Amino acid sequence: MIGYVKRMFGVKEKRETLELNVHDKRLLEVLGIDLGDVNVKGKNALKVDTVYACVRIRSESVAKLPIKVYQEDETGVQKQARHQVYQLLKLRPNPYMSAYDFWKCIEAQNGMYGNAYASIEFDMSGRIVGLWPMDASRTKIIVDNDTSAGRILTNQSRLWYEVNLGYEKRKLLPHEVLHFKGGVTLDGIVGMSALDCLRATLENGAMANKFVNNFYKQGLQVKGIVQYVGDLDERAKRNFREKFESMSSGLNNSHRIALMPVGYQFVPIALNMHDAQFLENNQLTIRQIASAFGIKMHQLNDLSRATHTNVAEQQKEFYTDTLQPILTMYEQELTYKLLLDEEIQNGFFFRFNVDAILRSDIKTRYEAYRIGVQGGFLKPNEARAKEELPPAEGGDQLLVNGSVVPITDAGKAYQAKGGVVAGQGKKDDPGKGDPGDAGEA
Repeated sequence: MIGYVKRMFGVKEKRETLELNVHDKRLLEVLGIDLGDVNVKGKNALKVDTVYACVRIRSESVAKLPIKVYQEDETGVQKQARHQVYQLLKLRPNPYMSAYDFWKCIEAQNGMYGNAYASIEFDMSGRIVGLWPMDASRTKIIVDNDTSAGRILTNQSRLWYEVNLGYEKRKLLPHEVLHFKGGVTLDGIVGMSALDCLRATLENGAMANKFVNNFYKQGLQVKGIVQYVGDLDERAKRNFREKFESMSSGLNNSHRIALMPVGYQFVPIALNMHDAQFLENNQLTIRQIASAFGIKMHQLNDLSRATHTNVAEQQKEFYTDTLQPILTMYEQELTYKLLLDEEIQNGFFFRFNVDAILRSDIKTRYEAYRIGVQGGFLKPNEARAKEELPPAEGGDQLLVNGSVVPITDAGKAYQAKGGVVAGQGKKDDPGKGDPGDAGEA
């Protein structure tokens, strides 16, 4: 606090200047923000336990999947493990982050802000040498529309990203930024955050947590009215209220006896949690938040309606309905921004290896290999490679059951020499030959 004295018209005037920062509660008071309201904007939404759990589940589900570079041509699809960008994405996108940490950060920002950004670092020769996540809350998308075309986006429109670094604002062009839109987008340029659309629901969840927290902090002390005979001025009322609350409220005073003066009576007026349907409303809030993030309830440890069968089906739905759209969005952006035009024309593309989801389920994995090998479309050595086993001799051939024949050859096995021909008996059976032969005998 800095103070100074100023003389004006012979009168000494004392003024005070307050030094405030963004974390100071006085700043919120100066701005007219009520400190009693819950704040679920930005990172504060993570204080709602359901939001934190949903963001963690989605970010970890994406981060654990390995991403690979493939090339598709007339002979099929082949992995390209020697590609320079693949080495970045496989192990370390930049010197300070592993690939797991990078994707976990990207997907967490995608879930919270609806947009995630990563700066592409080039060396002097134009080669990509690093990928750096950017703070989505400090990044702004600016579009210069083509005014001659009626304020719509055309090939003549310009787009760039403005990043607020605190000490300066830096401008980045589209080819320098990986822009992932994880939420709903209405214009194809900017993604909408699920948290912004669920602001009222998040506030309900935050206020429920705050209510329970304060309820326990007060030592389960309920609200009430003190009835008394007579008249008290405001000062006497304030003194009595402060003394009574200090004596009966708080964890230190829980289960203790509160003394009331003669003529005073305490009448509780608290609303019962059961009557307010507190648990039902809290469960509804959890389900609404989980639904917005595409998270299944069994993933939040809610097994009230879970069985072994529907949990397995819900886990498949989580991949197909939640993860697969997210992975497709990542793959398309990476392919377009990190590969050269010549490489894209030659069939190069990025793809996440979703088989890693089944890495912990060895029975399902081996059963899939058996069906693939016996079905004749998966070579034994290809199955061994997926298990990181060395190739075996003779394992580069497709195998198939010998009893499987084309449909046009069905039944020919029974028409071979010595077999049964339709409408005739066996030739070596005299009892079932031509009736005319018997007369000659």
